[in-house]
Amino acid sequence: MENKDFRGFGLDKSILDAIDKLGYREPSQVQEEVIPLALEGKDLVVKSQTGSGKTAAFGIPVCQLLDIEERRPQALVLTPTRELCVQVKEDISHIGRLRKVKCAAIFGKQPYEDQVRTLKQRTHVVVGTPGRTLDHIERGTLDLAGIRYFIIDEADEMLKMGFIDQVEAIINALPKERVTMLFSATLPQDIDNLCRKYMREPAAVEVSPETVTAQNVRHVCYRAEEEQKFRVLMDVFYLENPESGIIFLSTKDRAGTLASRLRKQGLTCEALHGGMLQNQRLDVMNRFRRGEFMFLVTTDVAARGIDVENISLIVNYDVPMEKERYVHRIGRTARAGGKGTAVTLASRGEERFLRQVEEYVGFELEKAEQPSQEEVARAKDAFLERVRSRPKLKKVKGAELSKDITKIYLGAGKKKKLRPGDIVGAITSIPGITVEDIGIIDIQDSHSYVDIMNRKGIKVIEGLRERTIKGKAVKVQKAEK
Repeated sequence: MENKDFRGFGLDKSILDAIDKLGYREPSQVQEEVIPLALEGKDLVVKSQTGSGKTAAFGIPVCQLLDIEERRPQALVLTPTRELCVQVKEDISHIGRLRKVKCAAIFGKQPYEDQVRTLKQRTHVVVGTPGRTLDHIERGTLDLAGIRYFIIDEADEMLKMGFIDQVEAIINALPKERVTMLFSATLPQDIDNLCRKYMREPAAVEVSPETVTAQNVRHVCYRAEEEQKFRVLMDVFYLENPESGIIFLSTKDRAGTLASRLRKQGLTCEALHGGMLQNQRLDVMNRFRRGEFMFLVTTDVAARGIDVENISLIVNYDVPMEKERYVHRIGRTARAGGKGTAVTLASRGEERFLRQVEEYVGFELEKAEQPSQEEVARAKDAFLERVRSRPKLKKVKGAELSKDITKIYLGAGKKKKLRPGDIVGAITSIPGITVEDIGIIDIQDSHSYVDIMNRKGIKVIEGLRERTIKGKAVKVQKAEK
């Protein structure tokens, strides 16, 4: 690679500081190739598997190129699932936080009113699922006039989920003068047609699947019939002794049943599937990221959009019927240069799907004999000791970034006609506080939140308690997490 770190891209210091605190050390292959082209304003078609670092590949240049003073959205990112939508929004928010980039997520199963309120404020980047994004466009609540950057993430999944017509309707509503970037694990004919129709001489970037799929991951397959799978799964836990892991199943009923069986064995786990309410799904994901339980038992709803550190074990309890899903599932481990193990439990009835997976990834999975009871007995105590010990909570992504930033709560909002300028004026009247110390301002109906940078949060809180905003005393305190 020409750029051994991110300084070679000519990025703003605020972005370099943010990605350093996020733990980005040197660009991945897709970042190395995409970022310079995106900074030049080229249309891009990027073929890259999950786990390759593609969110940062488009998130970094978008945050760099935005006009921070512009109120209207300048970038629109489409994702196929709600989980991925939330993940991308969080990643872009982290990357752009020190540059004061404000990013909003819009997706279904969430109140329109909350999203409309957010979109009425200064918003630089909007990340949305196709259906909800199109709804906002048709209702006139999403202003597209200022969109200069349009990114389609996981385009092949959009196609499989039947969103391609909605994506086209969104494209036709966008300004013609824009940069378009498309990211996809595969490039089927319909995606190729989309690129030809709506993109201007796009540059092609391809990261070979082997780079992502085979590197740092051990792929193991145990032959196991349905009635044997649970026992083999427990044996795998004993032998691998993972700190945490994800178990994939084909249906929500099977995921729920397996989670119940694992809890009866004394293991901490939660199920995640499409039959749950959206707030339940987000809560489960956030708790898993923090390490509050060991195992996530899920359908393929979690195969994309999950970025959790230190997932050392992925188990395909059911062999995926769609070969591409194998790659998306195992992309949850060995992220950011780590190592992991992907275990597949295959019955005789799943042989056809197993062969399709191996043909797709280009290598055979290591076929292992079911563990002997002697092996299991030797390894069991260490695993049970880990289960008995208190969980070691993980640092939430962005925790290092938040060390120098204090989010404060103000007990006034839109109903009291509070505007960003009123808040900025009150805060900068405090000696030693400048505009550079004020980050993202979020004014809601009855209260507001403000990011205070450079470790000056306590000073601002104390200063505002002695001052008024718009001539009135306003409750101020450190925001609760």
